[in-house]
Amino acid sequence: MDGATKPSGLLQGKCIFKKLPNGNLDKTKVVCTLCNAQLVYCRSSSSLRYHLNAKHSIANAEDAGPSTDVAQGKSRVRQTTLFECNRGKPVSTALSAKLTNLLAQWIATSCRPISVVEDDGLELVLQAATGDPSYKLPARRTIMRKIHDQHAAEKAAKDEKMVEATCVALTGDHWTSVNNDNYLGVTVHLIDSSWELLSFALGVMKTEERHFAEACARQFLDVANQWGITDKISTIGTDSAPNMVAAGRILPFEHFPCVAHLVQRAIVMSLREGGFDGALAKCRKLVGHFKHSPANSDELNAQQASLGQDQEQLVQDVPTRWNSTLQMINRVRRNRDALHTTLSQQKHNLALPTNAEYEKLAKLEKLLEPCRYITELLGGDKYVSCSVVLPALRHLQHAMKTSDDDPAYIVQFKAAFTKDLSQRREKINLEWLKVATALDPRFKELKCLPRAEREPVWEKLRELVNGEAPALQPLGVENPEPPKKKTALLLMGSDSESEEETPEDNTVERYKVEPSASLDQCPLKWWSEHAAVYGKMADIAHKYLGTPATTVPCERLFSLVGHIVQKRRSNVSPENVNKLVCLSDWWKKEK
Repeated sequence: MDGATKPSGLLQGKCIFKKLPNGNLDKTKVVCTLCNAQLVYCRSSSSLRYHLNAKHSIANAEDAGPSTDVAQGKSRVRQTTLFECNRGKPVSTALSAKLTNLLAQWIATSCRPISVVEDDGLELVLQAATGDPSYKLPARRTIMRKIHDQHAAEKAAKDEKMVEATCVALTGDHWTSVNNDNYLGVTVHLIDSSWELLSFALGVMKTEERHFAEACARQFLDVANQWGITDKISTIGTDSAPNMVAAGRILPFEHFPCVAHLVQRAIVMSLREGGFDGALAKCRKLVGHFKHSPANSDELNAQQASLGQDQEQLVQDVPTRWNSTLQMINRVRRNRDALHTTLSQQKHNLALPTNAEYEKLAKLEKLLEPCRYITELLGGDKYVSCSVVLPALRHLQHAMKTSDDDPAYIVQFKAAFTKDLSQRREKINLEWLKVATALDPRFKELKCLPRAEREPVWEKLRELVNGEAPALQPLGVENPEPPKKKTALLLMGSDSESEEETPEDNTVERYKVEPSASLDQCPLKWWSEHAAVYGKMADIAHKYLGTPATTVPCERLFSLVGHIVQKRRSNVSPENVNKLVCLSDWWKKEK
């Protein structure tokens, strides 16, 4: 390429004059040999340099000289990096502040250690991303100050939700860290003015005193006073530990034991009575043989692959982990052939389950599956769960009915489960659950209750609507007999027909004859569409349907605490633990 075909002052081969069809050169336009872009040329190479710098990152290329490919007449487009595009531009104050805020949010949301800001690798990544080799990560104190500011801002937003709420429900439980420190976690649950169910953490506070009932009650009150919701609390949910039950009697709120705990305790007691100890003990040793040896585990995975099965790990049952026994049985039975083939090639002293024991495990798996379904159903915090408790327990009672085909050990298991669950059922707040079930348009026909107990529930609801029953009264003893008639839509009559009905009574009667909602319909959506019609009854639904059926939301909170309070981070201050856990919980639920 000679000088007559290129504009003066530019690199050799980078830009050439446009060639016309007749062979002449148009010296008012140039063509970039790298991307074939046409540019206007007015005897100045400024615009051409700008194009090369912006599109091909060859700023100051005149000093560096032409590349080998260009000197040989080859056009080569090199991908530019973000660092090269922003070279020489320091990070602005606004961008630096934004990066600091995002770092603090990332650390809190993902439960990262604060010391991550001292990581040289992270600093190199941000330097390359910003294009500023002089960028420095903020100090640990700066990050903690940002986290405190973010917690204050988010807490102010949560305070507004609390002020707008008419009533709230709490769940709480204790947790011990690896450093042997005890924490009390508390979550709140409410239905806002738009009939949306909200659930978030109120705090995780370190406790120093013993867990006597009086101390537990005082700790719950301290959390309530900090948020200014003492006069709005309707129920407080805890496990069935004696100190928590006693604390519930001391507190001026309705106590609500965790239903999932009751179901799991009934399972543990029934396994002892059903004669499954021998088969389960063999499964535990079998799982431990492969869980504790990487070599054995690798051999099992290879055998699974040869049989065309998924390479999955075995699950060991843990007394404190719900449904872990079911998961262990499921994995052992599904990988039976792979397990036996692998063990046949090893020297071991394991006693493998017999065919009869595998048959027992198969029957036990079918019995535990409804319990798993109910536990997971009641453990949700994104939908109404309180009104589902009685229908769910009724479903378990139906699943545990004995039949003529059941062997003796299954009959023993079902009888023990039904007896234990019935005894524990009497200890939960049945009166609250009955009203909540009636207020759920999906279950308002109260099929889960015997006929004799349905009308007292509606009478209780009438009293609540009329403002005559500030406290709930017992409604009688539960009868496990199943209802035979599907529904009764018109129950307007009473024994004293001459009495004049109040408008509130008419409200309850109108609600009773409303068509029931489908099972897949959200009860809160139904109430949002009918709130104007039912007035005070809608306010009562706000109160009863917002109560969670379990303390699972609080258990999930402790999973977050476990990621923060670790062996390498055991000295995190209680204040920082509380703010980090709250921010992580709030932001994750907002997403």
